Amino acid sequence: MDAKALKIEAARAALTHVRPGMRLGIGTGSTAEEFVRLLAERVAGGLAIVGVPTSERTAKLCQELGVPLTTLEATPVLDLTIDGADELDRNLTLIKGGGGALLREKIVAAASGRMVVIADASKLVDMLGRFPLPIEVNRFGLEATRTAIAMAAERLGLAGTITLRMTGGAAFVTDGGHLILDASFGRIPDPRALSDALHAIPGVVEHGLFLGMATTAIIAGAGGITTLDRPRGNEHGVV
Repeated sequence: MDAKALKIEAARAALTHVRPGMRLGIGTGSTAEEFVRLLAERVAGGLAIVGVPTSERTAKLCQELGVPLTTLEATPVLDLTIDGADELDRNLTLIKGGGGALLREKIVAAASGRMVVIADASKLVDMLGRFPLPIEVNRFGLEATRTAIAMAAERLGLAGTITLRMTGGAAFVTDGGHLILDASFGRIPDPRALSDALHAIPGVVEHGLFLGMATTAIIAGAGGITTLDRPRGNEHGVV
């Protein structure tokens, strides 16, 4: 199967976790969009759920397909979030944010009782870092923030280019009005230490390391569906 077909199969498997009456966090990205399309079919067939989208892009697709939506203001506690990942390891530590929605994705996941990640097998790695780490930053003091990120990474033995994300010749702007720096650090042996170091930088709004948030991963590969659950005793995503 090609990548699209694998994404559809992972999304289809994730639907088995959805129950009538659920309050769902609905992710952003190409795999999450396949889930939205399949969810919409179930809704059209009578499934009663309500969703909180993690981006304006996802909200637009849900509205077009008839998936009922709410907000975290109206529904601050969710049962389940289903979302994709740019990269994940077997401890269910994730890199997310390739679609530019990492802040809202993290807020929604944190409000949920469970988080199920859907991905094709190419996203599963032994150690995070092959995919550049998205870091959402404030517009003010951009270069100072970029320098602080580089210095923090250096203290952890990490190095690589830190590039402002662009789209159509202009800086990419998130739904929250921020910018994104993509940090190509390569292998990240200690995601927790990097997370703590980035959160200590005032100009960093949020980063794409999701630690201890995903409870289950559904991975579609040539051999079928593999389901991974977060190891017990590893609630904080320590690698």
